[in-house]
Amino acid sequence: MDPRVETLIADLRHEGIRDARVLDAIASIPREVFVDTPFTHAAYDNTALPIACGQTISQPYVVAYMTAALALAPSMRVLEIGTGSGYQSAVLSRLCRRVYTIERHKPLLNKAERRFRDLRIENVVTKAGDGHLGWPEQAPFDRILLTAATTEVPLVLLNQLTIGGILLAPVGPQPNSYPAAGPESICQLLTKMIRSETGFHEERLIPVVFVPMVAGVPEAGRVGHDWERKP
Repeated sequence: MDPRVETLIADLRHEGIRDARVLDAIASIPREVFVDTPFTHAAYDNTALPIACGQTISQPYVVAYMTAALALAPSMRVLEIGTGSGYQSAVLSRLCRRVYTIERHKPLLNKAERRFRDLRIENVVTKAGDGHLGWPEQAPFDRILLTAATTEVPLVLLNQLTIGGILLAPVGPQPNSYPAAGPESICQLLTKMIRSETGFHEERLIPVVFVPMVAGVPEAGRVGHDWERKP
């Protein structure tokens, strides 16, 4: 195993990730494939990194924690809201039957699709669109994961869960709502919603910081990286 991967897995264990299947999935996905060129040197650091369209690839600990919290089984169908780089989708693909992932930024989705093809990941189905709407044509889902923060989980997504299904979402204020404050002042909580015959049970897990979940699909335009901008 790549020494960088070994170090990352050791760090995740140290931080409390104990699910062997999740750790094996993390170890099997080459994170450098999902990281943009200026940051490939930090691909296996346990930190979030910027990608195009003002988005991020999540910290490996957060990816591992969320994946473990979903309690996946091989037969499950998972809906992911926010494909981003495709890294979380790739990790999920190792642990369930099929991943349905939605991304509002088409350039990000195109790059993620190429990565899936290059890695021969064949159980991820992609869609460009507004994640607030979910994917009703493919519902219900055993699990739903939001990789962007929302102030309130859309009921339309909760209604696309199976009975006994789990939805995970970062819930709380948006970082760009507080321009004078640093990210450490933002308190979103990773929230688990479990659907039963009679309603939904909510569990609050760990504090997190995610980019905001935005409705609609952006208009075509420049989607370059912040580090590419010239004065």
